[in-house]
Amino acid sequence: MKIHEYQAKELFKKYDVPVPQGSVAFTADEAVEVAGALGGYPVVIKAQIHAGGRGKGGGVKLAQSQTEVADVAGQIIGMNLVTHQTGAQGRPVKKVLVEQGLNIAQELYLSIIPDRETAKIVVMVSEAGGMDIEEVAAKTPEKIIKVGINPLQGIQAYHCREIAFGLNLSPAVMKPLVAMVKNLYRMFVEYDCSLLEINPLVITAEESVIALDAKINFDDNALFRHKDILEYRDLDEEDPLEVEASKFNLNYINLDGNVGNMVNGAGLAMATMDLIKLAGAEPANFLDVGGGASAEMVENGFRIILSDPNVKGILINIFGGILRCDVLAEGVVQAARKTGIKVPVVVRMEGTNIEEGRRILAESGLKLTTATDLKDAAARVAEMVSG
Repeated sequence: MKIHEYQAKELFKKYDVPVPQGSVAFTADEAVEVAGALGGYPVVIKAQIHAGGRGKGGGVKLAQSQTEVADVAGQIIGMNLVTHQTGAQGRPVKKVLVEQGLNIAQELYLSIIPDRETAKIVVMVSEAGGMDIEEVAAKTPEKIIKVGINPLQGIQAYHCREIAFGLNLSPAVMKPLVAMVKNLYRMFVEYDCSLLEINPLVITAEESVIALDAKINFDDNALFRHKDILEYRDLDEEDPLEVEASKFNLNYINLDGNVGNMVNGAGLAMATMDLIKLAGAEPANFLDVGGGASAEMVENGFRIILSDPNVKGILINIFGGILRCDVLAEGVVQAARKTGIKVPVVVRMEGTNIEEGRRILAESGLKLTTATDLKDAAARVAEMVSG
């Protein structure tokens, strides 16, 4: 789960991580009030969406007066912000973060991520912080320092020294930076984060270390342990079909293809999507109904797939283990009758109660195409949508 920058900074404050003074505003008038309470100009007005690259897209601007705050906030709130992470469709801006301006002497980069290859938590830092960190990683990767931490041992003093010396910091700045890194690591672990990023992490002319930006993602599978984080969820920033699927415990990700697919098992779903592409079509979604899906879950999954106007055909690929083939067939028939399906459907089933499942489909009176194997199923649905 992703959260907004202003929400991430609220969490930073709980862990004594310094951030600029500021607050969120939903209108230009509110932005003026927030700026006035900060006690001086300039102030920074930052669009709040779940995407990076906001500055390059025109979503982060300075304001030198009350009049400029009203003008800039009015321009940003309501705009459709396009960045390299939103895609060409962009993202509507409904709120801004108004913060005090800082006297910045240096911009750094800091992030914390889990590394599956080493089974460690990795702290990455760089002296080359700012908007072009992706370019730094591509062209001068030696400027990025990676420090692996054994999660069973936790962060140690020598980890912090490696980070501080790697950034070539002055002694006056090292102490607050080390304290910040320790607090960020503790927050990362305690909140089951999958990503924590500060870009830029700034050193001011007064030699203060401040998180000028904040990005945090959380492991969805651990959210049951963090009810307070669930309150930060912004459904306006999520795909409507994915939000709908989450209500029924369906693992659904919307894509931009033309073949909707329903599969039980994440690995099988990935293989199905690969075969759809190999057959010359494009998957419209990832949908894993899970091993313990009921007929109702299958029905809801079917309905969500059909809600996507780009879907020109559907491929159902089920291996009947925990989810029996007859249960799947009943769900498909129920959904097809309720939705009045108008696109071709190819069904490939194998496993428990396969004969009963085939009988239910055959006697349904619906126009469903059965396939002998997965390759055959992908080829059939690709042919149907291309035709």
